[in-house]
Parts: sequence; structure tokens; C-alpha cells
Amino acid sequence: MFDRLDDLLIRYEELMSELQEPDVANDPSRFRKLMKEQSDLAPLVEAYTEYKNAKQAIADSEEMLEMESDEEMRELAKEELYESKKRVEELEHELKILLLPKDPNDDKNIMVEIRAGAGGDESALFAAEVYRMYVHYAESRRWKTEMISFSENGIGGFKEVVFMISGQGVYSRMKYESGVHRVQRVPETESGGRIHTSTITVAVMPEAEEVDVVIDEKDIRIDVMRASGNGGQCVNTTDSAVRLTHYPTGIVIYSQTEKSQLQNKEKAFRLLRSKLYELELEKQQSAEAEARRSQIGTGDRSEKIRTYNFPQGRVTEHRIKLTLYKIDSVMNGDIDEIIDSLIAADQAAKLANMNEQ
Repeated sequence: MFDRLDDLLIRYEELMSELQEPDVANDPSRFRKLMKEQSDLAPLVEAYTEYKNAKQAIADSEEMLEMESDEEMRELAKEELYESKKRVEELEHELKILLLPKDPNDDKNIMVEIRAGAGGDESALFAAEVYRMYVHYAESRRWKTEMISFSENGIGGFKEVVFMISGQGVYSRMKYESGVHRVQRVPETESGGRIHTSTITVAVMPEAEEVDVVIDEKDIRIDVMRASGNGGQCVNTTDSAVRLTHYPTGIVIYSQTEKSQLQNKEKAFRLLRSKLYELELEKQQSAEAEARRSQIGTGDRSEKIRTYNFPQGRVTEHRIKLTLYKIDSVMNGDIDEIIDSLIAADQAAKLANMNEQ
């Protein structure tokens, strides 16, 4: 499995040499491309270099044990041998994970769509809370969020909200959030104190570039209209809102968050491209053999993935049977522990699949 790592070391050295050349520095596009390749290879090179050093330390310790007669030196060599063997095991696991095929979408920005489901107003209120949870999480990772479209229920909730998150490795972490999120609590409108269960659906879509999805103008109908709701002086006075209808799929996109019709149109097309790209990804994934698919769902919107139980202060991640009793911090965007556990489970499942092949 590690056969090609020496070749990667050579490639890494070539990259470092190329990046020093004046011609490269004067070509921003080429410089960015080489820097991206270098940063992708760096963790592998670092781990493999340490792995080789640990293997050499094992050989040195074994040689010392054969040659050395002094008991104190032999004990030292045994200790060194034990530590080196332990480190080699850890690095072998790390290298296997680093060598797993990378999701080509991991570095993409994302579109997140949250829809209220069962539970009426309570569901819409929870949709707004989950939206804020993701915004806080994005801020903690220094990612940028941008509202694309939303539909309010009049009491502070969202029937639907679509927003973009951009930054380094956004999709690689957020892709696990797609699915049905369930909330259990006593709604503010409930006078009898009974616990209600409501649901929302989250869809995380990698942002599609124009090269990823080609949209034929003949397939699109564009309507412009006056925006509705609160939005400043320009709302309700100019035809700034844009609605796109994609005939082949029936997808309808509505955008009104900007004062400019041009900006709303651009946002609507970005969302449409991501939706069409997601449809294409779903086709590819369903065509894959079941045995090769990861055990951790990353896209099925109908899959119940998480329960937020407020009376118990509990968040349960059903896919990996993880329960945390810190619902307040989770709702404030502290979801790294959940995502890290999902990533670890996903990697373990992929490694198991590779070992079976």
C-alpha cells in the first residue's frame, strides 16, 4: 500500500523546487495550482518521513540489542524499540487514512438548504435555530456565510432557508449534515407542557462551478418580480426578485435577498447549478456497488440522522450511536466533536472496504 510513497516524496521535492523558480511566482494561476498540490501532499510526506525514521530506529535498536552486553544500555534499547514499534503502528494507520481516495468535492464551498418538516411552526422555529447553529460553527472555523434565499413563518422561524458557506475544506466537514434532524421539546405555544417531536431536513450541496454543470438557456425560464417582506427601501418598489424555473427537472429557485436584480439572478443560478450537480452526484452514488459505499450516509435526505432532545439536554447522532449531553453548546455551533466522530467512522468503514477487496 505504501509502494508509491517514495514517488510522492520525489514529487514533493520537485514541487518545492518549482515553487522557488521566478517564472512560477510571475504566473499566479500556475503558482496557485502548485501550492495546492504541495499543501495536499505535505501531510503525507510528513507522516511518511516520520514513518521511515521510526522504522530506522527499530533497526538501530535491534542491532544494539544484538551487539550490546551492558544491561543498562540493553534496557535503553528495549525501551526505544517498544516506543518505535508503537509509533510505526500509529503512523501506518495514519498513512492508510491519508492514502484513502479523496472526495473530489471536499475542497468545494457549499449550499445548505434547511426545510421545515413535520411540526408546523415549531419545525420552522427549529429550522431557524439550526441555521444559526451552522452560522456560529462557520464563524468558529473562520468560514464565510452568505444568505441565498429564505421564507419566514412570521414568528421568527424559517419554512425554508438556503445559504452558502465558503472557506477551506467546507464540504469535507459539512457533507455529513445532510438528512433529517429531529427535535423533541415542549413548544412555547404548548400550554399543557407536553413534549412534541418535530423534524427538519438539511441538504448540503457542493457548490458547482460553471465547468461542472452546463445549463442550456432553452431549459430555463426567468421571471422577475417585486420582492416581499422586510428588506429596506428597494423591496416592494423595484422588480429585484428573480425566479428561475428549470424545465427538465422542475426545480424552481427564488432569490430576493439582494437589492439588485442582477445579483439575485446570479445567486439563483449558483443555487440551481449546485442542485443540478447534486442530482448528478446522486445518480453516480446510486450506480455504485453497495459493498463499496461508505457506511456513513452523506446525502440521503430521508435518513433520520440526529435527535436534539431539549428536556434531557441530549444530542444523539444515530448513524454512529453517539450521545452528547451538551445541547446548549451544540446549538451554539459546537459540533466539531460530532463531525470528527463521523469522519473517523467514515474513514474506518472505507478502510474496512479496502481490506475486503
